[in-house]
Amino acid sequence: MFIVRWFLGRIILLLNFIFTPKKRKRPQDEQTMIDAATEQLALYQYKACPFCVKVRRAMRRQSLNIATLDAKQDPHKSTLVSEGGQAKVPCLRIEENGEIRWMYESSDIINYLDKRFA
Repeated sequence: MFIVRWFLGRIILLLNFIFTPKKRKRPQDEQTMIDAATEQLALYQYKACPFCVKVRRAMRRQSLNIATLDAKQDPHKSTLVSEGGQAKVPCLRIEENGEIRWMYESSDIINYLDKRFA
């Protein structure tokens, strides 16, 4: 099973590389404001997870510079479990007004990003 998952993961990464979406073009001052807003966000993810790839592609289409953290490695893995409550990816850590929220579903994450940065 490990070999099958490893092989499928590499296919997903290859297809993502070949069919990389284009970045959205914005005026420089608008992009600077969005970059400042995305500093409060972090995506916990696995590199070859298809749902994580889906979220990263949405981030690229919108030109969002959100930090991506490998949830397989400590300390990110332990932070995800201890603060987020689940070892599930993709997970978007959202810090707003001193409060921290954890969003787990790829479709929910993409909808949130679409609404916030449209």
